[in-house]
Amino acid sequence: MSGIAPGDVSLLVIAKAPEPGFAKTRLIPDLGAEGAARVAAASLAVTLWAVAETPAARRVLALDGDPGGADWLPRERGREFEVMPQRGGGLGERLAAAFADAGAAPALLIGMDTPQVSTSLLADAMARLCEGGTEAVLGPASDGGWWAIGFRAEQPGAFDGVPMSAADTCERQRRRLAELGLRVGELEQLRDIDTVDDARAVAAVAPWTRMAAALREVS
Repeated sequence: MSGIAPGDVSLLVIAKAPEPGFAKTRLIPDLGAEGAARVAAASLAVTLWAVAETPAARRVLALDGDPGGADWLPRERGREFEVMPQRGGGLGERLAAAFADAGAAPALLIGMDTPQVSTSLLADAMARLCEGGTEAVLGPASDGGWWAIGFRAEQPGAFDGVPMSAADTCERQRRRLAELGLRVGELEQLRDIDTVDDARAVAAVAPWTRMAAALREVS
């Protein structure tokens, strides 16, 4: 594929419905189930809004759970999301299924763990994916994982053999993309939210976000 522009890229978000005891469970010891769910909902809302504000070919939410009448899902005209259920066992299978079910390429996928993400960061990632000679992009996370991954063309085996939620996930993912012969563009490193220390650190660099406000309310 050649001659693509950032506006040709679809944006995918993979997330869990922010229900108590279901999302961000590693926050529960410090914030309680309800508090963790409020932080998760705020994190997801901020993430989806950044995606909604970024020009894209399509916006797709691969959701584990039921959105119902959720107030975290943008519904304004022109900012709507296509919501589809996740499928598969482990996270690697769910990631592969999200790309396959969306049927979108080029596409950039992010999670709900980096509420400091902005339209400029997303636009830069999409532009990087469109650069000549780039076939994939990968955004490392400070814990050894990654916060964003994108492909110019469908790559159904991209996550095969890559352990998720491990200290070397990003490096193993990078190696897998190299095995597929893909030329990878590196994105900015971000810190994602797994623990309450992560949440506090992200809130410190993005204190204006809904996530930071939710954290202050429940801490």
